[in-house]
Amino acid sequence: MNLLKTTDSIFQRITVPLIPLFLLFTRIWVAWAFFKSGVVKCNSWDSTLYLFQYEYQVPLLNWKIAACTGTAAELILPVLIALGLFTRPAALALFVFNIIAVVSYPLLWEKGFLDHQLWGLMMLINLFWGSGMISIDYTIGCRPEKPSEESPQPTDISDGQSS
Repeated sequence: MNLLKTTDSIFQRITVPLIPLFLLFTRIWVAWAFFKSGVVKCNSWDSTLYLFQYEYQVPLLNWKIAACTGTAAELILPVLIALGLFTRPAALALFVFNIIAVVSYPLLWEKGFLDHQLWGLMMLINLFWGSGMISIDYTIGCRPEKPSEESPQPTDISDGQSS
């Protein structure tokens, strides 16, 4: 058990300082993918309208509204996520948008489904962990609260004791 505890401790010292970079990486990766898609939609608006009218099967929305809101989401939400501003709400909105994209365009299942799974996972990481220290959220004070004395403490896998 001592070997496990020592190994875990070493890996924690190595990985914990890298968490802010990891969170920044996930934010930038997802933001770039969706923002590029939004720019393409803007640059070929007629094609975008055609796709939303005839190809995409967006539930509950008129195709014109879906084209406008979808493009706006792909241009606005990635900027917020990349900057780390309102990261959790933006990540949740983009996560839902990602699901709608997959459901609305069955051809994605063939070629782009794995990409959408990766992006969904990256958005969930930022939804649950937040934006990290390299973000506007952190800079303006949206830092995670330290647990109070009364709240339950997480258990460390290496020793089975509360930290």
